[in-house]
Amino acid sequence: MQFSNFTAALAITAGLSIAAPAWSQTADTATTPAEPEATSADASADSTETDADAPKQILFIGNSYFYYNDSLHNHTRRMAGEASGIDIDDLDYRSITISGGSLDMHPIDHYLTPGAIGYDEPFDLVILQGNSAAAETEARSTRFHDAVVAMDEKIKATGAKTALYMTHAYAEGHEDYTPDGTEKLDKLYTDTGAEIGATVIPVGLAFAEAKRQRPELELQQDFDHSHPTLAGTYLASAVTYATLYGKNPVGLEYDYFGRLPAEDAAFLQQVAEETVKAYQAR
Repeated sequence: MQFSNFTAALAITAGLSIAAPAWSQTADTATTPAEPEATSADASADSTETDADAPKQILFIGNSYFYYNDSLHNHTRRMAGEASGIDIDDLDYRSITISGGSLDMHPIDHYLTPGAIGYDEPFDLVILQGNSAAAETEARSTRFHDAVVAMDEKIKATGAKTALYMTHAYAEGHEDYTPDGTEKLDKLYTDTGAEIGATVIPVGLAFAEAKRQRPELELQQDFDHSHPTLAGTYLASAVTYATLYGKNPVGLEYDYFGRLPAEDAAFLQQVAEETVKAYQAR
């Protein structure tokens, strides 16, 4: 499905619940009908069964899109902790970023070596985030694809799963902005994810949808039209949480300790939930 049809998909999938994460599915369960939709307020009641297989030790590999605003992994961990009732100290998330970096700059072999970065046991999941310009040219797309394929092989060799974090497109005002930026990123991440069997976290699609619904809400910094604002990081974290744990973020109380207006948090939670449902239904 092209991005131009994605908004229609949001309406079509309004009655669906977020599917179980790919790593929790088997050949016998992947097509099982979804359970009735539940919000995060219901999470405590049914968390025992679902959280048993949920990833608790996660490595985030990316660049400044991750580390802005107190780092995406921190926000995602707080959301997961609230919904599951698990002490966030028991959710071992580690984020390693290179400013302006591309995936092939990261020494993945070192990261995955037991004890090298403070973890003796293999990660449950490794999330890969490419350079913001990864889909801008054929050469950049090939560089991203080849890096992901090589890293995925090494990740799987440790017993971990791979997830791809679909970045948001540049906003108007950026020198490399193009109207089809989101569509190009969608295709690159979706195609690469399908090739290696990785879960894709559709953050870029959520940014586009939030801008469509509330164009006045700033999701990217006005000084560069690229990096996320706090609202942008919150939206990205809600999409990541919903994708990784298969749960609806709507109703979460987490608002970065009162720094995000309640109205904005509720809106971003809803967009995250709708986007993940629509993407998984494609």
